[in-house]
Amino acid sequence: MLEHMNSPINSTTSMLIAYDGTDRAADALRAAASLLRATNVEIITAWEPAARTNARAAGFTGSHQPAVTTENDSAYDYAESICREGIELAESLGLSAQAHLVEQTSTVAQAIVEAADELNVDVIVAGTRGISGVRSWFNSSTAENVLQNANCPVFVVPSSGENE
Repeated sequence: MLEHMNSPINSTTSMLIAYDGTDRAADALRAAASLLRATNVEIITAWEPAARTNARAAGFTGSHQPAVTTENDSAYDYAESICREGIELAESLGLSAQAHLVEQTSTVAQAIVEAADELNVDVIVAGTRGISGVRSWFNSSTAENVLQNANCPVFVVPSSGENE
């Protein structure tokens, strides 16, 4: 027989929301706000310095790879505006959130998992691109990689398919 519990199991639930500015990320944030109860919300945006992206591209061509610096980086500025947008959306949904920019050194999934560990959150929230079939063979899924490597529960919101 199931018993009704009046108090939550964990009264100080925290969630990390991976936000990249896409409609899928916004949908995941909205779903989390309506379905999960969290007292601490951490919005993270993973970013890669433009110089590192350029250096990796130069490496594929065999060209000289320039030194990586984050000074006056347009990628940082863009990531900061995306993260700010995530905070504004969270606040419009009644959530109180903290913003975090996470410099990506390998994959976005690894950046999310490492941030979740560092922030000691109870759940990670992520949206999906909804790619299936042959296309999925050539595109790694960030959500799937987070699911496989996270040290806490992961709340994955499937793509509605409307904006694909």
